[in-house]
Amino acid sequence: MKLRNILFLVAYAIALTAVSLWMGQVSYSWFPPQASAESLLIDKLFAFLVTLGTFIFLGITGVMIYAVVFQRAAKYDYSDGPHIEGNIALEIVWTAIPILLVFWLAGYSYYIYDQMAIRGATEVSPLPMMSGKTATVTPDEPNEAIEVLAKQWSWVFRYPENNVTSTELHLPANQRVRLALKSEDVLHGLYIPAFRVKQDIVPNETTNFEFTPIKEGTYRLRDSQFSGTYFATMQTDVVVESPEAYQKWLSEAAKRKPSPANNVAASEYAKQSEKAFKTGWPTIVPAEPPVVNYPT
Repeated sequence: MKLRNILFLVAYAIALTAVSLWMGQVSYSWFPPQASAESLLIDKLFAFLVTLGTFIFLGITGVMIYAVVFQRAAKYDYSDGPHIEGNIALEIVWTAIPILLVFWLAGYSYYIYDQMAIRGATEVSPLPMMSGKTATVTPDEPNEAIEVLAKQWSWVFRYPENNVTSTELHLPANQRVRLALKSEDVLHGLYIPAFRVKQDIVPNETTNFEFTPIKEGTYRLRDSQFSGTYFATMQTDVVVESPEAYQKWLSEAAKRKPSPANNVAASEYAKQSEKAFKTGWPTIVPAEPPVVNYPT
């Protein structure tokens, strides 16, 4: 191989690596803010996959473009190319590399999964607390589980220790949180994009789910499972605040008299029922607006 070709390949490999690493770092900006310990781990895995995917995509595309531009036949040359039987070494290399990549990705994904310590509904081990980009496991157990009731189409959150109910989820920052998820009717899904956590809620079962909010602010909780006509309205705010502000909110909410919360699904259904023109599409009547201490 000519020295010029070798230098070109080295320069191309360096440029390809630099672009891939840059794309991996840019991928962090494609998501909502990192508001939980789990989000740091998930984004780290995603950035790694983007880096690797960029390297493979640009590498293959670059070779194809090079072949098309510099290795094409001359004009009016319709002769056959050289007859090649095969290359055992090449066959082994391009078979072994994808296999090793798959095992590498599987191992690294399991490592991230293990760091998140999510084992399922019946087996949950301590989650990592995040300080900057370094994870350290906290032995502290979360307080009594916050009860989460999902129904068509609203969320209700109950804090047993303070006997507080709310249609807005309040959480303390930098503390493990345990949720006891229940569905009153069909399959629902608790999904908070800023936390990078999602958990299906199965009817007639209680699913325990844990994570660690780390950034104060207001985020959005959505139903990730199609649960009927008005499932898109099944959204609410998740408020992460300091432990002091969290305790103050619990105390103030406990003093409030329970009242019906605003329910978008019920309002939409009522407006639809009042229309003279009926679509004829069947739908389930939304549940009555929940009566809670702290309506959204």
